[in-house]
This record gives sequence, C-alpha cells and structure tokens, in this order.
Amino acid sequence: MVDQHALSTWTIKLSFLFTIGIAFIIWEGNRYLLFTLRSYFDWFNKPVRKIVVLVLAISFYTIPISALLLVIWYKLFNSGVVQWETIRTTTLIIMICVLFITHIYETVFLVREAENEKLKKEQLERARAEAELQALKNQIDPHFIFNSLNALSHLIEKDPPKARRFNDNLADVYRYILQNKARELVLLHEEMGFLTDYFSLLKIRFEQAVQLQVHFDAALYDQYLIPPISLQILVENAIKHNEFSDAVPLVITIEMQNDELIIHNQVRKKVLRKTSSRIGLHNLGERYKLTTSKEISVKESASDFTVSLPVLKIA
Repeated sequence: MVDQHALSTWTIKLSFLFTIGIAFIIWEGNRYLLFTLRSYFDWFNKPVRKIVVLVLAISFYTIPISALLLVIWYKLFNSGVVQWETIRTTTLIIMICVLFITHIYETVFLVREAENEKLKKEQLERARAEAELQALKNQIDPHFIFNSLNALSHLIEKDPPKARRFNDNLADVYRYILQNKARELVLLHEEMGFLTDYFSLLKIRFEQAVQLQVHFDAALYDQYLIPPISLQILVENAIKHNEFSDAVPLVITIEMQNDELIIHNQVRKKVLRKTSSRIGLHNLGERYKLTTSKEISVKESASDFTVSLPVLKIA
C-alpha cells in the first residue's frame, strides 16, 4: 500500500496524471494494434486466426507495458519500493479490462462491417440486375425492327399501297417502343393501346387471317401495371409460329383472371426453315423476373398455347 499522507499534494496530483498516462498509452497502443491487424486478418474469412492473433498481440503488448509503467510509478512515487503482488493484480485487472473493451469494440466493428457488406452486396446485385434488364431491353429494338422490315419487304413486293400504310403505322408503333423501353412498368391502359396499334399493322398485312379478342372490362386498364412491350411479344410469337388464313384465322384471346393476363391461341404449327431461338419469349420471361420478381407461366400442348402474365395491381 502507498502512504498518501507521506506524499505532498503536488506529488499526489502528478501520480494521478501518471496513472492517466498509463491508461492512455495502453489504450492508444491497443487501438493501433486493432486497426493494424484489421488490414491483415478478416473476421469473415479467418475468424479463428483473427481471435488468436488479437489475443496474443494484446497480451504481448498490454502485460509488459502495464508492468513496466507500474514499476516506474512505484519508483517515482513510492520511494522506490516496488510491490510486486499489487503490480501482478493490477496488470491482470488491466488485461481483463482491455480484453472486455476489445470485445465490445470488435463486436461493434463486426456489426457495422456486416451491414456494409450486405449493403455492398445489395448494391452490386441491383447494379447487375439493372445492367441485365438494360441488355434485355436493348434486344427489343433489333428484334422488332428485323421482323417489321421483313413484313414491309414482303408487302412492297406483293402490295405497294399496303406497304405505304404499313410504313406509316410502323412509325407510331416504334415511337411507343422508343418512349417506353427505358421504363420498368407502364399502365395496362398504355400497353393495350400499343397492342391495338401493333395489331393494326398485322391487319394491314394479314387482314381477316388474324383476330384479337379481349375478354375483360376496359375499366381495369387503369388499375394495373405491366412491363412495357409484353403483350406485343406474345402476339408476335403467335404470328411467327402458326399457320393461318382467311378461312382458318389465328385468334388470339386475352383474359384477366386473378390478377393475371391470360393470352391464348390455338396451335397450328408452322414449318420453320430453321429452329426458333425463342429470344422474344425468353427476353420477356427474364424482364418479368427482374422487374416484378414474378415469373410468367407458359403452357403448351399440341392444340393450345397459353401464357399467363402476372400484372401488378395499383394500391
């Protein structure tokens, strides 16, 4: 024990300042170790190694430094009489306190690091999804233009007046694609209007050989959202893969059931010169997953082809 009555007021003040200095040196030294070790050892990849190195580093710094500074304190303020038992007990207490504070410190850091990692992962995932979605949207332009130009070329050869009408209507249809392909969702009202314009192109070319029947109330058009250029892809897909004529027309029906658009047509397989890549249908399915987190349903049999598109109801 130290006899405080034998010490002057200034000596007591200096001894307190010295103990504060001990605490500061131990704190800053361990803090430096913690930050240095973080750049070498990762909690997420090597947690056991991190714990072992952390405990060893703290022990090899805290114990000798604490003991040395306490010995100096006794030399300066206790007439050179060193009380080793007190030093051992005090060093042990200091070590326990350092370990406890380090535990709290690293736990807070680990929680923050985990939150940052989660945020980074979400940001990367969102950036990947947006890039994927943009790539899928960019496929729409060449796919639509290629099919439209083929149709226009056919009409120019067979029926030039129809080709002129087709060309005029094509501009309006393509304007919708340019204006809305960057949007993730549009009102069903807009999409149905676009489908009507697109079907007018088909009527110019095929006349009564293609028919569109919508079997749900137009009042629902403003109550739902849908990814743009969805219905056109399905109609285009039906035209591409089926045989039809004025005598046996291709009838495409659209119904609403349980917040899903049901697009159906009878199957009369067309013999294609090469196997279809089905890029339009695949594109639509991928866009749906990225935009709405929902999947489209495709049911195909020898006689029927049905696609179910989930639509988002406006709250």
